[in-house]
Amino acid sequence: MSSSCFFHEPIHPPIDLGDQSDTVKGNEHIRVSRFYKEGKEGKFVTFLHEDTRTLYEGFRRGAKESNNGPCLGWRDGPNKPYQWLHYNETLLRAKNFGSGLVSLGLTPGQQTLVGLYSQNCPEWILTEQACYTYSLVVVPLYDTLGPDACAYIINQADINLVVCEDDQKCNLLLDKAPRCLRKLVVVKETRPATNQRAKNRGVELYKYDDIERLGAQKNHPELPPKASDLCTICYTSGTTGNPKGVMLTHQNVMASICAVLMQMGDHRITSSDTLISFLPLAHMLERCCENAMYMMGGSVGFYGGDIKRLAEDTKALRPTVMPAVPRLLNRMYDKVQAELQRSFLKRMIFNMGMRAKETEIKKSIVRKNSIWDKIVFKKIQDTMGGKLRLMLVGSAPLAGNVLTFTRCALGCLVIEGYGQTECCAPITLTIQERDLICGFNLLMQGDHVPEHVGPPVACCCIKLVDVPEMEYYATNNQGEVCVKGTNVFVGYYKDPEKTAEVIDEQGWHHTGDIGMWQTNGTLKIIDRKKHIFKLSQGEYIVPEKIENIYIRSQYVQQVFVHGESLKSCIIAIVIPDVDVVKCWAVENGIPGTLSVLCVNPEVKKLILDDMLAWGKEAGLKSFEQVNYRSLFPVFPHLGNSQL
Repeated sequence: MSSSCFFHEPIHPPIDLGDQSDTVKGNEHIRVSRFYKEGKEGKFVTFLHEDTRTLYEGFRRGAKESNNGPCLGWRDGPNKPYQWLHYNETLLRAKNFGSGLVSLGLTPGQQTLVGLYSQNCPEWILTEQACYTYSLVVVPLYDTLGPDACAYIINQADINLVVCEDDQKCNLLLDKAPRCLRKLVVVKETRPATNQRAKNRGVELYKYDDIERLGAQKNHPELPPKASDLCTICYTSGTTGNPKGVMLTHQNVMASICAVLMQMGDHRITSSDTLISFLPLAHMLERCCENAMYMMGGSVGFYGGDIKRLAEDTKALRPTVMPAVPRLLNRMYDKVQAELQRSFLKRMIFNMGMRAKETEIKKSIVRKNSIWDKIVFKKIQDTMGGKLRLMLVGSAPLAGNVLTFTRCALGCLVIEGYGQTECCAPITLTIQERDLICGFNLLMQGDHVPEHVGPPVACCCIKLVDVPEMEYYATNNQGEVCVKGTNVFVGYYKDPEKTAEVIDEQGWHHTGDIGMWQTNGTLKIIDRKKHIFKLSQGEYIVPEKIENIYIRSQYVQQVFVHGESLKSCIIAIVIPDVDVVKCWAVENGIPGTLSVLCVNPEVKKLILDDMLAWGKEAGLKSFEQVNYRSLFPVFPHLGNSQL
């Protein structure tokens, strides 16, 4: 063994971690990525390969990169192995299904919008690629929108046909089907009663397989999209009013994917990677991650549909890449912490392992082959399949202690990003690097400092704008985050007024988030511009900040914070986490269904105490905390569990 194994000098990251973004000349203090030199000249990444500028072309590139490798994986049930569709078969089936949609009367081109209402499954991707093959526009629908919002979307977008997963979703659409909805293509079997119900409403039901066969017979010529064509209208469910349709082009999505791949450097996805698909494909975080996999020739395995059995799916699939949200990692952290409270010895050994691993992380080393991994963390790593090398976290702020725990326990790179649907998901992303020490391939966490979201990605630039009513000023490196670039959306569908509210005359998208530039050129999200109110004593309340803290409680599934100027305290409406609360109730001899437990004083006190503890740890002031009289645990209504 050479002496270099003992006196190793780490490879430097691709850029200086003390200066992670460039500032454009001028008085607006615009910051750009240092991974793209042309960024300082106002140019942004749109593609990595000349022949790959649309998601249609990206999938075909992946087929070549993988040499027709496995593409879409699924299981027929628990304890069953994953089965795979390979790339060429996936492309053929997608082409056939698209041809079948044309045979049903859909006109190829941008004017035709296709609804897609399903949980993640191979047919979701087949339908997406089928639409791109004929330049159709995908409009995803999802459960948390609720039946009224789904009906609104179908009506506003004048959707004639929806591809639907199963009997239940068919009936949810039929309940309030607008007149424009004439056809439902269903992946799974439907009941005779559903078929008759559809017929009574003048809606034709078709089987997914039948449309594939019809398309193969007709074999309509393809009509591939241009980069400037719309690929999707992604509706976001706002807290008030109707959902807004975010129009995104192929260029928007491709630019986002390419900018992230560029910044990932040596860690970028390859054809040997496998991703576990469980975050909703209706949202752009998962959609971008999967399309990046397909462009690079990777494989995607879909979870079985039950989030409670996700660990079983990951053990069977053994993914190397996993998109995640803070909620999942918070639950994992809370579960481990709860288990450690039962044994002093376990807690002592675990804390020793954490200290050792955290020391390595501060030296920019993340790995899963240390003695502590074998003694302490192997069980946690095995729940993720044991091969995880890369986790991408987005959609909400992630607490620093949870991020550090995840890096230590999983022994993989954890990349945290910030974005919005209006920007195709990524706006910023943390930085990574890789090194080789004594023959061991070690992952180097380029920037181990938590609680920031990294520098801008190469498809956009960022500036901060004054928000005087909240005392945030750009001269203090604080203000509303504004974004311009090739990832910024075209506008809201059929809503120029709402579009004008968020995109100014210079093309800057105003996100509504308050950011702060760190001294190292990274961005930290510190507040929200909207949804502030004043209590009767004159104190301002930012409900999103409080909600993001309270949601960390293991007993809370959803929380809504409200207040008004005539009252001196806030109120919180909480949907408890069913499994955690029921488990606690059983252990403490408290009977009843969740609706009964919601009004039980002991359960209410349990939830309140934990929320207050999180609030205190996060530094909430007394007027920002809820009290016993102003906390309302509620039982979610069937069909729409959204607060």
